[in-house]
Amino acid sequence: MKIRIILLFTFYLWTVNAISQTETAAIKILDKFSSTALSSPSVSIKFKLATDDLAENSSDTLSGSVIISKDKYRLELPDNIVWFNGDASWSYLPAEKEVTITKPDKKDNSFQNKPSGIFTLYKKGYKIRLIEENASTWTIDLYPEDLKSEIIRIRLTIGKTSYDLKRLEYKRNDGVVLTVMVKEYNLKFKPDQETFLFRPDKYKGVEVVDMR
Repeated sequence: MKIRIILLFTFYLWTVNAISQTETAAIKILDKFSSTALSSPSVSIKFKLATDDLAENSSDTLSGSVIISKDKYRLELPDNIVWFNGDASWSYLPAEKEVTITKPDKKDNSFQNKPSGIFTLYKKGYKIRLIEENASTWTIDLYPEDLKSEIIRIRLTIGKTSYDLKRLEYKRNDGVVLTVMVKEYNLKFKPDQETFLFRPDKYKGVEVVDMR
């Protein structure tokens, strides 16, 4: 009986130590990934976004691109283009030939108001695990500490050479899995201020709805 207790206790200590080591390793990787992105003039990504609804047994895929520079961004999807200059947001719907201008709440730390936050998301409210390592990438899982969160897990695959994002997966508790497959990841593009502004002269005949 004593031997069994000792073995169980030894196994428990080994497990705790192993988890602690993988968490420490994962945080170091994410710290480097974050600092590399945030110290660059911008992060330009071309991607494919797959949406899988496990409950409805349906899936959808679209292509897009995003340029993030500090807390400014330009997001382009097939049916929507969004510009955010750190103060106002322009959402353009080509099919409707309409652009809506809004001013996000400064207290809102979501991507729409603070896009740079995606590079520091892991620093608060998540348990972190390095779950896989191969010759070229690391795969890291983030689990929300808040059990009421709609997110079950966030999985990142990061390249070893440049600390670039290869893949990002959100698994939600409603059965929906969102997967961003990165096609291009560029840290060298230097955007000017107009990159993050809607230019009316380039979209003539568009109705402007100003909700600021």
